[in-house]
Amino acid sequence: MPKDQNRYMIETIKAYGKSLMGFIRKQVKSDADAEDILQDVWYQFSNVINVQPIEQTSSWLYRVAKNKILDKHKKHGESLLDDLYRVDHAEDTTENLLSILMIEVTTPETAYLRNLFWEQLFLALDELPEEQKQVFIWQELEDLSFDEISERTGVKFNTLVSRKRYAVLHLRKRLKQLYKEIIEY
Repeated sequence: MPKDQNRYMIETIKAYGKSLMGFIRKQVKSDADAEDILQDVWYQFSNVINVQPIEQTSSWLYRVAKNKILDKHKKHGESLLDDLYRVDHAEDTTENLLSILMIEVTTPETAYLRNLFWEQLFLALDELPEEQKQVFIWQELEDLSFDEISERTGVKFNTLVSRKRYAVLHLRKRLKQLYKEIIEY
């Protein structure tokens, strides 16, 4: 890396490192995940500045971080599964479902189950009123906070929480049979 690019990299890390880490940390479950994502962002940044200059560094960094966070959520849909399959009296059933759907090793069976789950989830989402569906998607799949959704839509915070609650209740009811079939699998 030429001297100017090296200095630019160091200055960028100093300028954006803490705020970028804070942004990432708010959207993932653990510090380790946040650190991994931040490292991926810096790695991608170092590769890009070797090829071309970045005009809007801040925007670029946050966009890459958001994409990495979304990739992580797509890979490990834990928050979605936890929310859908939270069973108050039997914690271990959620673990059983997660262990089946989120197993690292992909076999034809686990790939089929994952695909079936996501297919059924999206079919069930399509049955919801648009407002409930959209809040669920924004909150769980796009990882927006209720405050961000409220700002975007002008809808009150409590109304959004209520809409998501109704969506989750519908999804639990609608996906209950699939859940039982996966657990018994």
